[in-house]
Amino acid sequence: MKNNVFVIGIAGGTGSGKTTVAREIASAFNTKDVILLEFDHYYRDLSMLDEQIRKTMNFDHPDSLESELLVKHVAMLKSGKEVSRPCYEFVTHSRTQETVLIQPAPVLIVEGILTFVYPDLRNILDMKIYVDTEADIRFIRRLERDVKERGRSLENVIKQYLTTVRPMHQEFVEPSKRFADIIIPEGRNDVALHTLITMVNQRVSATSV
Repeated sequence: MKNNVFVIGIAGGTGSGKTTVAREIASAFNTKDVILLEFDHYYRDLSMLDEQIRKTMNFDHPDSLESELLVKHVAMLKSGKEVSRPCYEFVTHSRTQETVLIQPAPVLIVEGILTFVYPDLRNILDMKIYVDTEADIRFIRRLERDVKERGRSLENVIKQYLTTVRPMHQEFVEPSKRFADIIIPEGRNDVALHTLITMVNQRVSATSV
């Protein structure tokens, strides 16, 4: 498999639907054929900081993610080597002690808000997909997710959105759209999803011949 791994990057604003797109593509295949690396697991570990300080950190700035480790892992997978992916806990803003062993596969999907921001990561992506969804829809989705899944209060989500999420989207995420090879409107787009799954299937089939 060495040097035959095809790497797809999927980016987009918070709540755009990029994670759903990435997971639906990956779930259409066996893990021996398609694997998914979610950038969210590569947030820097803040366990050494006081809990109240952690809550004030800017998690939407590129410096909040350990992009260098993700780039290293993608390069290793692309060369046929397994990696130990970190696990991140959003409630405590820290990494857990556990890691997940990821085996190389013909197709690797890398998904995250800031995926196209880092030049080193961009340069090892074979295809770049941007999920483009209106800001109001993205905010509503983030609000529902953070309250239900991440233990955040309504006030906290709104404050974070206005102070860091929106400004960082405008400064980093939205401009990175220019690097995309494909732009999917409104996140849930069945035609686009079917097309991508068909393309990935062709790639998987080609490597198994």
